Amino acid sequence: MAAVDNTQKEPATAALPGLGRALISAGKLTQKSAEDTYKKSQASKTSFIAELTGSGVVSAADLAHTVSAVFGAPLLDLNAIDPLRLPRDLLDTKICLSYRVVVLSKRNNRLTVATADPTDQEAAEKIKFSTQMGVDWVIAEYDKLTKLVESNSKTAGEALDTLTSGGGDFEFDDAPVEDTPEAPETNTTEVEDAPIVRFLHKMLVDAFNMRASDLHFEPYEHHYRVRFRVDGELREIASPPIAIKDKLASRIKVISRLDISEKRVPQDGKMKLKVGPDRVIDFRVSTLPTLFGEKIVIRILDPSSAKMGIDALGYEPIEKARLLDAISRPYGMILVTGPTGSGKTVSLYTCLNLLNKPGVNIATAEDPCEITLPGVNQVSVNDKAGLTFAVALKSFLRQDPDIIMVGEIRDIETADISIKAAQTGHLVLSTLHTNDAPTTLTRMRNMGIAPFNIASSVILITAQRLARRLCPQCKAPSDIPHEALLDAGYSDEEIDGSWAPYKPIGCSACNNGYKGRVGIYQVMPITEEIQRIILRDGNALEIAAQAKLEGVRSLRDAGLHKAKLGMTSIEEVLAVTNL
Repeated sequence: MAAVDNTQKEPATAALPGLGRALISAGKLTQKSAEDTYKKSQASKTSFIAELTGSGVVSAADLAHTVSAVFGAPLLDLNAIDPLRLPRDLLDTKICLSYRVVVLSKRNNRLTVATADPTDQEAAEKIKFSTQMGVDWVIAEYDKLTKLVESNSKTAGEALDTLTSGGGDFEFDDAPVEDTPEAPETNTTEVEDAPIVRFLHKMLVDAFNMRASDLHFEPYEHHYRVRFRVDGELREIASPPIAIKDKLASRIKVISRLDISEKRVPQDGKMKLKVGPDRVIDFRVSTLPTLFGEKIVIRILDPSSAKMGIDALGYEPIEKARLLDAISRPYGMILVTGPTGSGKTVSLYTCLNLLNKPGVNIATAEDPCEITLPGVNQVSVNDKAGLTFAVALKSFLRQDPDIIMVGEIRDIETADISIKAAQTGHLVLSTLHTNDAPTTLTRMRNMGIAPFNIASSVILITAQRLARRLCPQCKAPSDIPHEALLDAGYSDEEIDGSWAPYKPIGCSACNNGYKGRVGIYQVMPITEEIQRIILRDGNALEIAAQAKLEGVRSLRDAGLHKAKLGMTSIEEVLAVTNL
């Protein structure tokens, strides 16, 4: 009441806002300084509190403490809160910007709102009218509050414009994508958001330019991130606003001809991107519903990778000779083994490219077809429709094939048909997920295939890994102790001082000292002696010992040889061949 009486006695202060009168009563401002500050704010068309703190009449911290004490409202240090955890969409952004307020929490029918001026009745009424909820004030420092309000009010489009500055020319190919079911008709206008479109285009082109194999779009509770897999390692590339997650997912689905209304189950699709007048990149799209939205992984399928040639894959001369000898045989089975992402598909397509001639009928069954190869009859299996590997293989045998490629031998039926095809005059190429070449044979035995069938059909097994290649511009000799080299797998004869291993350094042209990848291969022909071991049901250790006697390097030895040549580091070899 004292403040009101003072206002009635002093008409000159009647025009002052409530905050000014409260500061005069608290002794923080004189009558004259309050009136001068108010006149300046009117002239510059800014708020009284902005002029007050901006001119230095009262510091933001001192003002907050005084207001908290005068009005009995709690004081909050905004540096102690996580902006990502603040509730969103409770209050219009324009109101937050106009009155410099931030919603901290909601409980029942009341909002807890941070402000620097609790006397602003206009702000309180606006919030109540907009939200139909009551307001409980919490006092915050004006400078920190302003910074937080402006940060939170930045639109997703503005944030994406910052991320997409400097994008290049590109466009999506509107041609139909094979093997992708047509999605229900959707209204695409809701996802034709220019910042979203530019952001997606830039991510795809950047991934291609960085030689990434996959893009990961990952939504979480309070943030969103985009990662690229470059040279086998995931790297965080961007952290766009979480508000874009639904529009971005819808945009990707529309281009991939998926159902944008279906968010409860995984979906798979394809899309194409033109990066030049004569260059089109294929992408394989996979969506997965997670707790906080749909995670989308896009695999880059570069058709040129199948045409690199066998020399570019990193085979040693003797390994290359063994492989070429096997694929030149008229019938038999060739198996390529290794974990996901070890380059098995590229190896198989490199072989198919060598075999692809006008006089040869080649058929492939894959899940799905990743690389298109003209002249090869490719089939994508579809388990839901009943088109399994086994069904495709049976159909192939009625199509007069010379060469058959099976994406993966997953079950006994597929294995049985593949072996019969290899035994009846067809060359069969396929993959298995095993650690190395010798264990592949015992894995087939465990699947239920008879030893005789294995010995009479399989002619060669290649196990492989991909190791990061050292950057030629910055790699440097590494001083590794003699004992450490012995532990790695080198023999005393190999450690003769005529060579030194290299280590990664890192420069502007590479990724932490590595640039690209090189293949590590164990190429094991099935000789008569190995066939005898198979027929007497020998184990993988016996097969490995015999292969070593015949000059077949293990994966570890093949990797150490690459390290000796300076192609990769010993640390990388040990990491990828940790059998």
